[in-house]
Amino acid sequence: MPREPMASGPGTSSSLFRAGTLLEEPLLARIAQRCCAWSENWFPDSLVVAMLAVAIVAVGALGSGVSPQQIANSFGAGFWSLIPFTMQMVFIILGGFVVADSQPAARLIDWLAGLPRTGRGAIALVASVSVLASLLHWGLSTVLSSLLTRRLGQRSDIRVDYRAAGAATCLGLGSVWALGLSSSAAQLEANPHSMPVTLLAVTGVIPFRETVFLWQSVLMASVLAAVGIFIAWASAPSEAMVRTASELGVSYSQKSNTLPVRARPGEWLEYSPLLTLFVASLGIAWFVQELASLGVLTAISNLNTYNLLFLIAGLLLQWRPRHFIAAVARSVPGVGGVLVQFPLMGAAAAILTTAAGATHQSLADHLGHVFTRVATHDTFAPIIGAYSAILGLFVPSGGGKWIIEAPYVMQAANALQYHLGWTVQIYNAAEAVPNLVNPFWMLPMLGILGLKARDLIGYTFVQFVVALPLVLALLWFLGMTLTYQPPVIP
Repeated sequence: MPREPMASGPGTSSSLFRAGTLLEEPLLARIAQRCCAWSENWFPDSLVVAMLAVAIVAVGALGSGVSPQQIANSFGAGFWSLIPFTMQMVFIILGGFVVADSQPAARLIDWLAGLPRTGRGAIALVASVSVLASLLHWGLSTVLSSLLTRRLGQRSDIRVDYRAAGAATCLGLGSVWALGLSSSAAQLEANPHSMPVTLLAVTGVIPFRETVFLWQSVLMASVLAAVGIFIAWASAPSEAMVRTASELGVSYSQKSNTLPVRARPGEWLEYSPLLTLFVASLGIAWFVQELASLGVLTAISNLNTYNLLFLIAGLLLQWRPRHFIAAVARSVPGVGGVLVQFPLMGAAAAILTTAAGATHQSLADHLGHVFTRVATHDTFAPIIGAYSAILGLFVPSGGGKWIIEAPYVMQAANALQYHLGWTVQIYNAAEAVPNLVNPFWMLPMLGILGLKARDLIGYTFVQFVVALPLVLALLWFLGMTLTYQPPVIP
């Protein structure tokens, strides 16, 4: 998806800016445009950001008394530590893609893309789809909203700002995904066999009804969704300042979903749905047994179960193995960045949590003690929320980061007699917000859209500035309505 150099002649955003057009924009649109101008000039590639995170954590560890040799050892030990989780994330993207890239989903996307009558309405639609789909499955949200944005970018009857629409695809991941069914932390706490024994002893088992399905959680997700969609709509540029996909030099290689004519007898099964139906029936039968033995809430709380269900759905929607294989191949640009950068984030997390100095405490221990020492029952939510958001800038992994934080955060919650399920939701809501400015989680969208993180960060930064204080305030206020229950340890 090559991009041509941006022009600077008449009609470009720079000439419009010089002519004073920006001054006629609404306030949020002006702020977003200025943030965009800064990020396009100064924001580095996401791989550089991942490397920078490693460097910052290493320097912080060095400053806390950790030796260079220990830092290097932790780097090497942690580099491959997230491989199982990496593959889960890859399959989330892949599963979401093969579902969204199917012919039935393509017809849905075409229908949705035909609804907006204005460019600003198109951006609000992308934000709405991103948010609603993320409550079900963040991988589906990522792919479906990105493909919708790509389709909207091809419309010639309305001018859609491709940067703002691309930023709207990030809204689900940056606001409510972790409050939904694919929440890694809530899934982990609901499954005792998935938790480390040391964590299980602190938190016990916390079912979905005490996390995701709390009315407080549903209310917070609703407020965040409504505010995020409004900000996406209000910060969209007017038509005079729009930069479409073609103006950004984005082009798409058109790949037909039409199968070539079968040329050899050995290809018969590739073109037949027979094996698709057989494999899908096995998966469905297994899932029915899981529902019968575990119940609905527990069954849907497992990330591997989610991935298998979406792969089965993708198989059925693609119908023929040859179609499915082609869709998987088209998903590769969306997973490449994850494969390359997750090891770096694993290394950063290892340095943060395992490299210890003379006091036998890691940098994470020092940070955790600082925040939990100053917290009271009344201030626990905003303090831990702020801490989780800060740590999320350096360890962008919903499940992996919870393993880092949970032992001392949940211990503090027990000591302060704070609702344990809401503590999980504090983490979930707060750790999602940094995804708006962390290019790591933009990688799948960027691969599909053919954009750079710097193209989106100006708009997502506006969302971040609004969302962070709102999240902290909601966590504090709604947390006051809950009472502590001791952990249930099986």
